[in-house]
Amino acid sequence: MTVDDGTLNLADLRRQYASDSDAWLERLPADPWEEFARWFALAHGSHVTEPNAMVLATASPEGAPLVRTVLMKGFEAGEVYFFSQRVSRKGRHIAANPSVALLFPWHPIERQVAMTGVCTEADPALTEHYFAERPRLSRIAAWASEQSSPLASYAELDERFHAELARHEGIDEVSLPPRWTGYRVRVTSMEFWRGKANRLHERAIYRETPDGWSVELLNP
Repeated sequence: MTVDDGTLNLADLRRQYASDSDAWLERLPADPWEEFARWFALAHGSHVTEPNAMVLATASPEGAPLVRTVLMKGFEAGEVYFFSQRVSRKGRHIAANPSVALLFPWHPIERQVAMTGVCTEADPALTEHYFAERPRLSRIAAWASEQSSPLASYAELDERFHAELARHEGIDEVSLPPRWTGYRVRVTSMEFWRGKANRLHERAIYRETPDGWSVELLNP
């Protein structure tokens, strides 16, 4: 398969993954969050661009899937946190169907982590705390944008932003817009993937059970 002008053959993009083996699958921890923390630290230490960037998949009330990249802003106690607007498409989807999927694609280190879970709004106090820590102009921008709504032109958005700048002039604290909120995903499964030579990739999936976590190896 090539692009229209024939200058790029997609088959030529195939790469060989690592051939070394450190018996990773033989020493999996009982708790997947222990391994996720280790992998996240590796991605961060390897200078992966925005290692907290994650692909979020939701479904509309009619069941139509949609994916986009958002930024994870924290993980603890079996949950992942991010922030957005209730009026956004993701917000509307989550309100109608809280089942979501997440993917951390750390290509430079030949690893990825996929999660599934249930998404609900976070504690309002957490949302208030995080919003207060955002840069001032980002907080003002949150007032200017009604996420995912139609926009006649970018100039319209820029005009609203400058109007909000003027409205907040001389005001030290930029309050939280009523449509802006935090979300938490209670993770119920977590799959780890490592690229290996000859496409014999390593995969392990953890699933939540009443007694903790079960772990199972998967074929690549």
